[in-house]
Amino acid sequence: MKVAGGALLALLAAPVAILIVIAGLLTTAGASPTAGESGLRGVPPEFEPWIRRAVAECDQPELSPALMAAQLHQESGFSTARSTVSWAGAKGPAQFVPDTWTTWGRDIDGKHGADPYDVADAVMAQGRYMCSLLKDAKAAGYHDDARRLALAGYNAGWGTVIHYRGVPPIEFANGETFRYVKAIMAMLDDFAGPPALNVSGSGAGADALRRAAARIGTPYSYGGGGPGGPGLGFCDDGNGFLRGRCAASTTTGFDCSSLVQYAYWPHTQLPRTAAAQYQATSHRPITRGQLRPGDLLFWAHRDGSIYHVGLYAGDGRVLHAPRTGRSVELVPLDSAMPAGDYRGATRA
Repeated sequence: MKVAGGALLALLAAPVAILIVIAGLLTTAGASPTAGESGLRGVPPEFEPWIRRAVAECDQPELSPALMAAQLHQESGFSTARSTVSWAGAKGPAQFVPDTWTTWGRDIDGKHGADPYDVADAVMAQGRYMCSLLKDAKAAGYHDDARRLALAGYNAGWGTVIHYRGVPPIEFANGETFRYVKAIMAMLDDFAGPPALNVSGSGAGADALRRAAARIGTPYSYGGGGPGGPGLGFCDDGNGFLRGRCAASTTTGFDCSSLVQYAYWPHTQLPRTAAAQYQATSHRPITRGQLRPGDLLFWAHRDGSIYHVGLYAGDGRVLHAPRTGRSVELVPLDSAMPAGDYRGATRA
């Protein structure tokens, strides 16, 4: 990020605040965003889960893991060194100047306060800021790719984008923003890996699984989420707490049953809780040998009460929202929950 913000005239009069290493004059080509795009490759392992989480928490499908990764590469080369500071004072892997960090930076992992050098804090702030800029870009109605417009706003400030009614021309700031946007868009394919889950076929089950797969990486939030997507949760009876604090009330995400409800909505309007979903579908039991993608999998306590639900993802795997502190994930069925608690499967 180059510019901290401020008045439009200041943005246009001042040089852009970060020295960017440009990867050459590359084409502006980049695949159009696809809902649920989740493939990612070529990023340091400490960055990947936070990139996925930032994307999952954004309601703008244009924000893909590949877009965030390409932007991080362009900003800093994924550097977390304390020496990663521009001459204008922009810091960390996502290159936040102090004023902008004050707006978007938060302490995500509870380490040492909001820190632009901390991977979690920096990537999540980058995601929140880009998500907001994408909304601005689409609301503006300019005839350009919303991703290009958001990147220009991140680099030069949204006021500059408004002034030029699009990505600033090469004459602005010695071409820095123009080349910044061009380079990132050209790198998308370099960071776009295969989807976390390829779902073939059609029908309600496959469609539900495909929709849920787009939410891999979304945080678990007890009581959070519903048909419209992830949402804030709440705490009760010991649920939703993490390390002694109510994490659910500040976490935008899904719990196990809201993810399943979201996946099937509106084709099949399942009830909200795992127990109610079992009751609504138990007249269509499915043996393990009959499982198809999208079937509902249930786990129960010894007294028979249902406490967990997930979606069968094929090849002996389940896609589910496991518990507080974790995220929507794809795991082997037998390790998703205690094997002895597996109650059975139904078809919605």
